[in-house]
Amino acid sequence: MRMAFFIMFPLLLFIGLGYVLWHIWHILPLLKWAKWLVVILLAACPLSMFFMFGGAFERWPLSVASVAYHVNTSSVIILLYLLITFLVLDICRLLHIIPKSLLFNSWAGTLGVTLLMVVIFVAGNIKYHNKVRVPLELTTKKNLPHDYRIVMVSDLHLGYHNRRGELAKWVDLINAEKPDMVLIGGDVIDSSIRPLAEEKMAEEFHRIKAPIYACLGNHEYYSSEPRARQFYKQAGIHLLVDSTVVIDSALCIIGCDDRTNPNRKELASLTATVDPSLYSIVLVHQPHELEKTEQSKADFQFSGHTHRGQVWPISWITDAIYECSWGEYQRGDTRFYVSSGLGLWGGKFRIGTQSEYVVATVKKN
Repeated sequence: MRMAFFIMFPLLLFIGLGYVLWHIWHILPLLKWAKWLVVILLAACPLSMFFMFGGAFERWPLSVASVAYHVNTSSVIILLYLLITFLVLDICRLLHIIPKSLLFNSWAGTLGVTLLMVVIFVAGNIKYHNKVRVPLELTTKKNLPHDYRIVMVSDLHLGYHNRRGELAKWVDLINAEKPDMVLIGGDVIDSSIRPLAEEKMAEEFHRIKAPIYACLGNHEYYSSEPRARQFYKQAGIHLLVDSTVVIDSALCIIGCDDRTNPNRKELASLTATVDPSLYSIVLVHQPHELEKTEQSKADFQFSGHTHRGQVWPISWITDAIYECSWGEYQRGDTRFYVSSGLGLWGGKFRIGTQSEYVVATVKKN
């Protein structure tokens, strides 16, 4: 899957970039030298992403790397919306809905497209920072000593873009709920452990006033799985990798390794030893093979990974790929929640999706 991404992403990027830059060249009512300047700058922003993939950011000062990360990842999303905009305009031009002159040496066309991008991405950034609290009630006939309040989050993607200051705000949100425990569904780390180490982000997790349990995500493997495990340890997070933990002789949390590891254990082998009288929660990053969780007779599964595409229309793709790409779901007697994530990868925009944290109450029927 990752190999396919690294093959297809550059191809699609170059095709889309070529189409958008051709339109920008023709729509700008500027002298040639000014057009060249704009086109070169716009091309450099998304193409600089290859410096990130090549590890160049690791050698740059943290502040510089952070700005570069924001610019190149945000520009890829902006490029997507410019592509959609120019495709729509081309269709409208061919259908004679708009005049051809609007797309060639046009101040009206230039200002219209610019204003549209500003509105979309300012609104998308505001929506990203507006974290949505999702209440979830989980009932069971199994014996519980009391009701449990559990805060569930996924896909923090801490790194060059989600820095310690932002993490501190998320910790405050979690503490405000006064949870009995916190579950993290993977991808705490984005692409590099370096920003987390330099900003001592592990210290922020120690402010959470409840035990924290987590599973690994695919990005923990991308950023160096051994170093990721060390960070979890420093942060005081109980990492469950193909392992279980029993709480109050009432709840069992089953933490699955990420499917990035081909040698991970099957869920059936993990649940086989779980006392069926316990309320069981499966914590697994990627929401694949939901039927296996149902067959294991687990009570509930929490996952993340999808971001629900992060921005429309990518959300349509994730909805098509996954049986459940976001929200509540039920299969037989097993309930599921797939989170769109508290943080995200890349540019800080939520368009047609939301950044969220789940506040679940587990109680006896």
